[in-house]
Amino acid sequence: MKILTVLTYYRPHTSGLTIYAERLARAFVKRGHQVTVMTTQYGKSLPREEMMDGVKVLRVPVAFRLSKGVIAPTFGWVATRLVAEHDVVQMHLPQFDAPGVAFRGRLFGKPAILTYHCDIKLPPGLFNRLVNLVVQWQNNMAALLSNQIVTYTQDYADHSSYLSRYKFKLRTILPPVELPKADHTAIQSFAEMHLAGNKPVIGMAARFAAEKGVEVLLDALPIILKKYPNALVLFAGTYQNVMGEQAYSDRLMPRIREYESQGHWKFLGNLDPTQMAAFYPNLDVLAVPSLNSTEAFGLVQIEAMMNGVPCVASALPGVRMPVQMHGMGRVAKIGDSKSLAESILEILGEPKKFCGDPAAITKQYDPDTVAEEYEKLFEGLMKK
Repeated sequence: MKILTVLTYYRPHTSGLTIYAERLARAFVKRGHQVTVMTTQYGKSLPREEMMDGVKVLRVPVAFRLSKGVIAPTFGWVATRLVAEHDVVQMHLPQFDAPGVAFRGRLFGKPAILTYHCDIKLPPGLFNRLVNLVVQWQNNMAALLSNQIVTYTQDYADHSSYLSRYKFKLRTILPPVELPKADHTAIQSFAEMHLAGNKPVIGMAARFAAEKGVEVLLDALPIILKKYPNALVLFAGTYQNVMGEQAYSDRLMPRIREYESQGHWKFLGNLDPTQMAAFYPNLDVLAVPSLNSTEAFGLVQIEAMMNGVPCVASALPGVRMPVQMHGMGRVAKIGDSKSLAESILEILGEPKKFCGDPAAITKQYDPDTVAEEYEKLFEGLMKK
């Protein structure tokens, strides 16, 4: 099967969406399919064409940026050729160009599938309101022109104003999650480098962005420190020069720097998969205090659970599902630092209650398992 995957950003850009797309594309290749990723050349140093783990990546030049998106004038020309050459088209939303690609699927009789990752909510302001309206219109047009829409969970779909309009086209498929195995030496080396004897260790793995709820964990820390004076927060992810988040960073950093100086907070920066595999086993709990529907699941929860680490997630639709499905953690009230602190303290006090079944979780989210579900969907649509 020739599969065309279309999305605005692909690797080396790091986000939950790009990681999902990369894992799925590689799994398709391993299952014998020919996969082409059509994306944008968001960085001028990126090659226009390359092979990455058996996946052919084509990058369309960018003319200029618009908010967090990019405008690529030749995207349509390239899409026309590629849609005609492939058997099925998968688009990852949010994506500005999705309606045009879905229309080409209709034109050439190729099944067009949307994988909807999350809603977009830009900061307040007249320009961002306009961008939101444009994105909503584009998403709705893409939904009307597509054959099927895939989302992670029914919980998120039921609470999404966008997805709830297209229930007749919805299909839920759990996301692909994988991590390399870290040996004991790598885990121990990570501990020696970063922990300095601190216990317990609370992890957070995210971009330093307003929707991730960093301040909720920051406000919960004094409550946690009363019971555990040596507690440490390890923050894995980009935390400097995050696009559109400078004001947010400027507001929180003075307090964080104070905790850093006291040995209660440490930034690790962006970790590669091997480093993340050593990161999780050194945690006692992972916090996911997300604040709005731009977070639809929280893949890091599954990565943590695969390593036997329980999680505390906010009660957002979709985000609360990993804990509820697998019993490895607690759900805290959205934006409530006291609830977050109490949930973390409960897990730290009785860790054996939240062990779960890491082996079963690993199998359920294996990219090969997820790719097989997509295969069945693609084949069914091609027969129609």
